[in-house]
Amino acid sequence: MGSKMTSSDAVKAIIRQDTYQRIAKFNQERNWDQFHTPKDLSISLTLEAAELLECFQWSGTDMHVDKKQKKIIEETADILIYALQMCQVLKIDPEEIINRKLDQNELKYPADKAYGNALKYTELHNFSDPEDSSNGKSK
Repeated sequence: MGSKMTSSDAVKAIIRQDTYQRIAKFNQERNWDQFHTPKDLSISLTLEAAELLECFQWSGTDMHVDKKQKKIIEETADILIYALQMCQVLKIDPEEIINRKLDQNELKYPADKAYGNALKYTELHNFSDPEDSSNGKSK
C-alpha cells in the first residue's frame, strides 16, 4: 500500500491548516466552542493524559504496551486535539511555541552535559562526574 509515515512526517501532518479547520468545524457543528475555555481545555488535557497514563499502569517495564497500542493511539489523539484546540482558543501558533520551547531547552540541557542522562536541568549544571549521577535516573 502507501509508504510508511516517519515521525517528522507525522508531526508535520498534525499542524497542517486543514487539520485545524477540521477540528474547528467539528466543534462548530456541535456548538461546543462555548465549552472550550482555556480552563476547561486544560482540565480535558489533564484527564486525557491520565487516560494515556492508565494504559501503562501495572505494566511493569512496558512489556504489555503492544497489546494496548490502539488505546494508546486514541488517548494520544485526544491529547493532541485538545492541545491544538488550546492553541486555537488562545490564538497561538503551535510551531512557534514548540520552537521557542526547544530553544529554551537547548540552553537548559546542553548536549555535552545532558547526553545520556536524565538529570533535571537544575541538577545538570552542577553535574561534573559521570560516576556521581547514577546516569541521572532520578529526574
